[in-house]
Amino acid sequence: GDHVIVINSKHIALLGREWQFRVYFHHTGYPKAFKHVGRNNGALWIPAWQLHDRDPTLIMWKACYNNLEGNLLRPKNMARLHVYPEEEVPEELMANVTHQIPGIRPVPKKLDDYTEKEREEFPKLFDFKEDFVHDKKGLDEIKDP
Repeated sequence: GDHVIVINSKHIALLGREWQFRVYFHHTGYPKAFKHVGRNNGALWIPAWQLHDRDPTLIMWKACYNNLEGNLLRPKNMARLHVYPEEEVPEELMANVTHQIPGIRPVPKKLDDYTEKEREEFPKLFDFKEDFVHDKKGLDEIKDP
């Protein structure tokens, strides 16, 4: 069968507050009674943001796992799935790639990725007033009515 390689799983996006409210079942691999191994052992329900911080590939892996039919072929099909957090993929896998599905949209650049010159040249939508407070300095002097 065909293998599927997923790259950039570190940059997935969830809607709204779904990072806090979506939970995934995760088992540490240790019985709950093994307190010497860790404080929280056994079966756990973990929010998406904690799971993503622990391993950026787990959310994509669990989404694929949960969408497959629960029969004896599921472990074999999951063995053909390769998820990577960035674009670094081992050469032995890339040698066998025959087709790539283009991304829906490119990953937007972060503000830190732009140089200072590019930030200055970016067109401004409006000019701030001179007495405009933009970094919350001096807000303690303003009193609520």
